[in-house]
Amino acid sequence: MPITLHLVISGRVQGVCYRESMRMEAERLGVAGWVRNGRDGSVEAMVQGEKSAVGALIEWAWKGPPAARVDDVASTPAEGVFTHFERRPTI
Repeated sequence: MPITLHLVISGRVQGVCYRESMRMEAERLGVAGWVRNGRDGSVEAMVQGEKSAVGALIEWAWKGPPAARVDDVASTPAEGVFTHFERRPTI
């Protein structure tokens, strides 16, 4: 049974290829959803998939790409139906 979570990642996560790196990792893990930059300097993501795959993506989110510095990954349960993972423009 898939789970869906809304993530807000804070720290130095914009301007370091975080969104594209997350998109590639999500595709590798078979996780659907989206990722976008927030206006406050955070990165926001909706992730959906098997619990183990979503957990692996959250583990990755705490590290991010090499130039990132992640201070926090907040997650809350969410709803939606997603078929693939996409990078969205800033809100």
